[in-house]
Amino acid sequence: MRGEGVRIGVYVCHCGVNIASIVNSAEVAKFASSLPGVVIARDYLYTCSDPGQAMIRNDIKEYGLNRVIVASCSPRMHEPTFRKVVESEGMNAYLFEMVNIREHCAWVHTDRAKATAKAKDLVRGAVARAFLLEPLERMKVGVIPACVVIGGGVSGIFAALNVADKGFKVYLVEKEPSIGGHMAQLDKTFPTLDCSACILTPKMVDVARHKNIELITYAEVERVDGYIGNFTVRVRKKPRYVDEEKCTGCGECAKVCPVSIRNDFELGLSGRKAAYVPFPQAVPLVYTLERDKCMRCGLCSVVCEAGAIDYEQSEEVLEIEAGVIIVATGYDTFDPRRKPNLGYKKYPNVITSLEFERLTSSSGPTGGEILINGKEPKDVVFIQCVGSRDKEIGNEYCSRFCCMYTAKHALLTKEHIPDANITVLYTDVRAFGKGFEEFYNRAKDEGVKYVRKELTANIQVEGAGDRVVVKVEDTYGVREFEADLVVLATGAMPGSDASELARVLRISQRADGFFMETHQKLQPVDTPTGGIFLAGCCQSPKDIPDSVAQACAAAARASIPLMNGEVEIEPLTASVNEEFCVGCRSCEMVCAYEALSLDEEKRVMTVNEALCKGCGSCSNTCPSGAISVSHYNDRQVFAQIDGLLSSGV
Repeated sequence: MRGEGVRIGVYVCHCGVNIASIVNSAEVAKFASSLPGVVIARDYLYTCSDPGQAMIRNDIKEYGLNRVIVASCSPRMHEPTFRKVVESEGMNAYLFEMVNIREHCAWVHTDRAKATAKAKDLVRGAVARAFLLEPLERMKVGVIPACVVIGGGVSGIFAALNVADKGFKVYLVEKEPSIGGHMAQLDKTFPTLDCSACILTPKMVDVARHKNIELITYAEVERVDGYIGNFTVRVRKKPRYVDEEKCTGCGECAKVCPVSIRNDFELGLSGRKAAYVPFPQAVPLVYTLERDKCMRCGLCSVVCEAGAIDYEQSEEVLEIEAGVIIVATGYDTFDPRRKPNLGYKKYPNVITSLEFERLTSSSGPTGGEILINGKEPKDVVFIQCVGSRDKEIGNEYCSRFCCMYTAKHALLTKEHIPDANITVLYTDVRAFGKGFEEFYNRAKDEGVKYVRKELTANIQVEGAGDRVVVKVEDTYGVREFEADLVVLATGAMPGSDASELARVLRISQRADGFFMETHQKLQPVDTPTGGIFLAGCCQSPKDIPDSVAQACAAAARASIPLMNGEVEIEPLTASVNEEFCVGCRSCEMVCAYEALSLDEEKRVMTVNEALCKGCGSCSNTCPSGAISVSHYNDRQVFAQIDGLLSSGV
């Protein structure tokens, strides 16, 4: 028999009734005890519990085990746990094998006998593989004590401040001329109706003044090389045509600029000059000259006493070295033009929720007055779930914050126009957060009328002179609502550049386009790419408190390798047999982690073990069989397959 001297312990978990309700765990353990090399086999109610772990430790000592197999739930959840258990008794962590009989048996079958038989097959395969397991050693690499935060919204701001407060260098990269993100566009925040700018602006200033934060605005991440602890981030900084060191933010250049263009910060509700700051509280308070819209009259240079105007400025490419990266790139709002039945951009009195925010803001285009066609609207209709929970357009998720910001908008309308008639066409009110239910009830108590519609209701917005009519057709019947103003509660969408950034960072996206975390419950801010963490709405839609909480969590996770000064790299990596390698570079083309490169002198491929994730794509592609993956080499895999398919080992 292979592996003379191999002594295997097998532990089959009940997982309460998660497994035991479908799989006969005791029968599987009894079967395992008859397999070659197995010296002890047990079933236990909760193997991952302290008593279960203690049982394994005691058996390693008592029976001299040098291989351990646990048949329970997902390795993704508990393999690290059991590896630590065997390591604590001096066994190499990679002599442990896990069998998933929960997802592969108990959760996908209803026939107890067949599920139990399948569990036996899986355990037999694991035992066959265990004979060929080899000890592996983790590699340690140093960590550059710096962090790059991508995105300067509220999540990026808090992530940067939290890491910087721990004493580490932070590079905060923001693609707009100022940090602040969507929160800078808001008037009030729910459920307290606090001034958004009053909360955000001091934190923006803290970022600018922090000794450990280097703020890089009007710039985008172009390329990321390296691995956890040793990233090189290439940032392309666009020219402002204004010297940031000299500009005093006086605004004289904007006063004399003869060009008026669309103001994107105000969502087109007003214009701005070619020389501009996005909003009065911008950080940094430095003007930007939009040169491609500029008349090149030279007036801005004439009036600038600081001599900050620099027409010859060009793009800069910065190479930043950092140990960790936090992604906080936020979200885009849904474009209601994709739902032409709602009349957005067809009728001037149909606007989005974010446009409504700017109308209510004292720094907005109307100075805080809600004016439509020059008049205060008396009949206002809010339509919920625009771009969310919509299978037709492919956004099946709830954007989470729309219900509450609509209640906020209704209350703000009442505050600005006390005699307004307000109707909210809602599907389900999701008041899930702290103080949200009370806030929703407050809106109803102040006279806001909530009218339920079905999620699949047919809604048409049609013109009626200088007003509009909202027609709703569903099983409740056909109902019509005349309005002076219709506000569309638009949901959150992944950023337009999310796919490109995912490629650059080598991280994954879910089907809905948001970035994917390693584990939704256990590692909600980590990504499968070591050293890269997620914060805020780039991971999923969330409100401000949840965005801040996740930013703080991401900062805490990112700070661990920075504080330790080194990280361990999993040894599950590819290796190249130089005798068989022909240097065809097929493996290099399929490697998602850029871990393979050609040794030009030897004409063979080499593997950067720190970058390699052991995914096996290269091994599958290699035409000469020169590449193998440690812990999953051909002998081990074929032995496991033989064990699965045979009645004996």
